[in-house]
This record gives sequence, structure tokens and C-alpha cells, in this order.
Amino acid sequence: MAKGNHSAVTEFILLGLTDNPDLQAILFSVFLVIYLISVLGNLGLMVLIQISPLLHTPMYFFLNHLAFVDFSFTSSVTPNTLVNFLYEVKSITFYACATQVCCFITFVVCELYLLSIMAYDRYVAICNPLLYVVLMPRKLCIHLVASTYVYAFTVGLVQTVMTFRLSFCDSSMVNHFYCDDVPLVALACSDTQDKELMLLIIAGFNTLFSLLIVLISYGFIVLAILRIHSVEGRQKAFSTCVSHLTSITIFYGTLIFMYLQPKSTHSLIKDKFTSVFYVVVIPMLNPLIYSLRNQEVKNALKAMISFLNRVLGN
Repeated sequence: MAKGNHSAVTEFILLGLTDNPDLQAILFSVFLVIYLISVLGNLGLMVLIQISPLLHTPMYFFLNHLAFVDFSFTSSVTPNTLVNFLYEVKSITFYACATQVCCFITFVVCELYLLSIMAYDRYVAICNPLLYVVLMPRKLCIHLVASTYVYAFTVGLVQTVMTFRLSFCDSSMVNHFYCDDVPLVALACSDTQDKELMLLIIAGFNTLFSLLIVLISYGFIVLAILRIHSVEGRQKAFSTCVSHLTSITIFYGTLIFMYLQPKSTHSLIKDKFTSVFYVVVIPMLNPLIYSLRNQEVKNALKAMISFLNRVLGN
């Protein structure tokens, strides 16, 4: 079959995480609870940032978009996974699979660069506090976020087109619980060398470049904190970075483990279970991290609850 001819495949069968019915029922309940917490946490954080004047700063502008990306990221995979837990045959149409791949890649790239932008924002806030408003005007923040979305969608579209131009012949069994690039490429019966090279280059570049921005930003932040003479001042400066550092460690650690491991040790089975944490758990953790470890978010939440109590009381 010629490269680019995929007429033999109109749908894919997802093998999922397990074929054990009892375990699938347990996983359905666990995934459902985690997804509901993710939806409520991220949407709640977005609403809180929008309505609270205390959170109308560049840092929370970026956090608002991070919550949106986390919500969209998990929603592109988890609802379909929940439905599949209820069926013995877990099928997905060719174009639905392509859409899922494009959304997945887009939101991964968005999260990478939003986290790096937030690191730069913390650098400006700590290293140049008197010029923070001047150096981070709202127009610049909007441009940074908009360019992230445009670039991420472009990467997602290009990668998706390259994947679905491959020939899948009669192979339709995807060894994963959602449509992902790596198992789909492994399924192809045409030459995948160009696609594998492009996947490695783009994934490596985006991960390492965004991580470099984070490392440089925090390098300057550490130097600035060390120049602060009072212990209280150091603790206050560092406390503004704790939530972000936690999110970065979890996200980049999982991403590097999943995509940048040597080919000799690469395992699709290992990828599936790493993806559960990556796709399902992390979007739930981020709003909890920024809510439980951030005093400004706590204060804004208390102010909103107090306001609602007064309104309902009257």
C-alpha cells in the first residue's frame, strides 16, 4: 500500500488499560472521581481569578490560562476513556482519533510554554519588583499567551497530519487507552522514519527549550533571593514560587520520563500507565497545588465565600 493511503482503516480499536471487567469497573470509578475534581478545580480556579480583584495580576492571568489548558487537556481524553470502560470493544473513528491526537499535542505544548512563561513572570516579579508592572503589561501578557496557542496548534496540526498520512493497512489495534502519536506510529505499515525523526526533534526541542527558559529564570531568581539579607524576605520571595516549582517538577519529570527515555528501554505498556498520571492526575493536581499552597488564592476564596454568605444572608 502506498504511503498516505489509509482507506483500509476507518476506525481504530483501543486496547485500553486492561481487559479485566472487574478492574475496568474500579478504574471507571477512580477516573470519574479524578475527572470531576479536575473539572471543578480548574473551572473553579478560572472563575475565582476572573471575579476576584485580588487576582487581577499577570501571574494569575497566566494561571487562568493554565487552568483552561489543564481542563481542555484532560477533557480531550478522559470522557472518551470513561465511555470505553463501559464497552468491551473500545472503538474510535479515524477522524475522531486524529482530532484527539491534535488536541492532545496542542495542549501539551501549551502547558510547556505556559509554565515557562510563568517562570519568566516570577523572575521579573522577584528580580525587578519596582518595574514589574512596566515590564509585564497586560498587552504583553496577551501576546505571550496568544502566540503560545497559535504555535501549539501549529505543532499539533503538523504532527497529526504527518501521523495520519501513514499507511495503517489492516492494522487497527492501538495499544493505548487514547489515540497517541507513539502507538499509532508503531501501528503503521509504511515507512515511519521521517515521522519518528520529526517527533523526536519537535518533542525534544519543545521540552528542552521551554525547560531552559525555566532553568534560566529560576537561576536568576535564586541569585536574587540569596542577595536578600533577611530570612523573612527570602521566605516571602521563595513562597511565591513554591506552587509553580511543584507544578514544573511534576509535569516536566513525567514528560521527560515518558518521551525522552532511550529507545532500548522504551515500552508502550510503561507509557500507558505513565500517561494515566500525565493526562488524568496532573490536571487535577495543578488547581489543588495553586489553591492549597497559595495564600493570595486562599484570601480571594475567603473573600468570595464571605461575599456569597452576605448576599445569601440578605
